[in-house]
Amino acid sequence: MLIAIASGKGGTGKTTIAVNLALSLKDTHDVVLLDCDVEEPNVHLFMQPTFTDQAEVMTTVPEIAMDKCDGCGKCSEFCAFHAIGVAGHRPITFPELCHSCGGCTLVCPSGAITEVPRRIGSIEIGCGSGISNVKGALEIGSPLAPMVVDAVRNAIPQDHSNKAIIIDASPGTSCAVVAATQNADFCLLVTEPTPFGLNDLTVAVELARRLELPHGVVINRAGLGDSSIHDYCNRTGIPILMEIPFELKYAACYARGGRLVEEFPDLKDKFLRLWDLIQQQTKTRAGAPK
Repeated sequence: MLIAIASGKGGTGKTTIAVNLALSLKDTHDVVLLDCDVEEPNVHLFMQPTFTDQAEVMTTVPEIAMDKCDGCGKCSEFCAFHAIGVAGHRPITFPELCHSCGGCTLVCPSGAITEVPRRIGSIEIGCGSGISNVKGALEIGSPLAPMVVDAVRNAIPQDHSNKAIIIDASPGTSCAVVAATQNADFCLLVTEPTPFGLNDLTVAVELARRLELPHGVVINRAGLGDSSIHDYCNRTGIPILMEIPFELKYAACYARGGRLVEEFPDLKDKFLRLWDLIQQQTKTRAGAPK
């Protein structure tokens, strides 16, 4: 089963849920934990894995042979991402904006454009606490996070029916979140009972609905704010699958890089119950008439 853990905003406890759910399942499941928050990966800070394999994530960008270019500007006209401009009949490339579609090489009438490799990130594969870990990291200055996310997801077997694969997605609803959550069996949305939490939860719910992902909510720091999250979920029919109380001891554990289910074993039962509820939700959806 492939579970994507997402949130409409940062700081809700998304990584906390991903790490502790993985730790709760490791004795009974073959667990793989994917850190697809490639702009700010931090799962490894809690899991402390030993990475044994590494691979670069590469893309291609245009390189222009000036001795062949006649400055016609067709490449610039074609590029929807403005990765090529023309000034004074001389082309200028902006590799950071290139999405590697290859169109510029096709429309160039003089054959002046070739594609050359460019590094945009890396992935690392290893194991920690008996759990397989894959970490993606975007190269500083690169905007192409979805390509690195795809590389992280492609590092696991495509048949995940016998595994518990947990994805820690980026916060928000960007293209990187779409890449991390698409085709998941379930999307777990982590929020907090505050006005900001509610506002950003509604945006994350809209994303899950557009991707046609079954989804449910975890409320972290429950008891901190008001009942607006409960009211919203009750009104829209979204199940609240777990609540973690607002407790100083939990915050202190997180701050020093601790793992909640190890320091507070009672929470492990809540995470195992969360997993059971997720499975029930997916079975209910699978059996629903289409």
